[in-house]
Amino acid sequence: MMQGGANPVVEMLGRRLRLAVIGGGAGSFIGGMHRMAARLDDRYELVAGAVSSDPERSRSAASSIGVAPDRAYRSAMDLLDAESQRDDGAEVVAIMTPNETHRDYSVAAVQRGFDVICDKPIANTLAEALEIVAAVRESDTIFCLTHNYTGYPMVRQARAMVAAGHLGRVRLVQVEYVQGWNATKPPIDAPVPWRLDPRKAGPSLVLGDIGSHAHNLVRFVTGVEITEVSAEVGTLVPERTVDDYAGALIRLDGGARGAFWVTQAAAGVENALRIRVSGELGSLEWEQEAPTSLAYKPVSGPAEVRTVNGPGTLPLAGRSTRIVAGHPEAFIEAFANLYSDAAEAIAARRTGQSADPLALQFPNEVDGAKTMRFIEAMLESSANGGAWTPAALAI
Repeated sequence: MMQGGANPVVEMLGRRLRLAVIGGGAGSFIGGMHRMAARLDDRYELVAGAVSSDPERSRSAASSIGVAPDRAYRSAMDLLDAESQRDDGAEVVAIMTPNETHRDYSVAAVQRGFDVICDKPIANTLAEALEIVAAVRESDTIFCLTHNYTGYPMVRQARAMVAAGHLGRVRLVQVEYVQGWNATKPPIDAPVPWRLDPRKAGPSLVLGDIGSHAHNLVRFVTGVEITEVSAEVGTLVPERTVDDYAGALIRLDGGARGAFWVTQAAAGVENALRIRVSGELGSLEWEQEAPTSLAYKPVSGPAEVRTVNGPGTLPLAGRSTRIVAGHPEAFIEAFANLYSDAAEAIAARRTGQSADPLALQFPNEVDGAKTMRFIEAMLESSANGGAWTPAALAI
């Protein structure tokens, strides 16, 4: 799908989807990522925006990214109300605001009939996440949660290989996500300030910010739920008031065991997300800082390195790359894969057609809620001295 050729969205609708953005204004790293991802495969047309909590700045900033002045709105709710009444109004709303607003904007959007693409985490609490789940189900809309690491071709290759039985029964999962931007107080390279405010970013900075990615990655690659955790959550940097470290032993459905740890206070480390999945027949290993290769180590043969578009590439991975073997793709392209898959699902819903099943594997509202339950379990376990705590959510 991604490698040129027909555009399934245009084929279904006869045009691109009309997109509105909420948040992601001046100084926002993730806002630029969302907009580039939306443009990369030409599935969307940006038509409206409310990109700042300051009304006047919102209008001027939306105009600066190409939104017509009459559709550059003072607030998110102004946008949702006005665009839902237009015959040519936005069909999809992308939300990239502080975490505390995700519930309100997502629920308001789907209740007005918009499909939603929301930055992670889905919300600040499980209760908020479940409100989004209920609203999406009632409205029968599409909700895509941008855990963008699931868009990397070799992560999708790993998922497909596990599902196809290459590892046999999963026995062991190890995941880590290590950053260093928060290794000093105050941080040397602090991101937008709201992330350091628990009222806006949620009860645990490190778990909401990167622990959510690590949890989602485990579930995406293995297809197995984390059922229990024995956790420690806290701080490595003295006198800090927000979590910068979390670690746990984990138990998974089916009897697998594992380890989970994340930190943003490892001095000098950049963005080291890694996962190893071991089964009865072999292991897979992937790391984000070398994303175009996947190590496959079968128990009965020599180790192999699978590469993007190389031999043995499975369809789920093959459809997620745009260029030929030996050329690197990474963060923005992975983000775009989620946008493009969501676009196909949205166009199919709006035209009553069937989407390619391979396009329907992006993280959604249920995945987001399950991560919020995991985060709550981590905090509960840590508060109880690492006691084993149920972490799964039946939904």
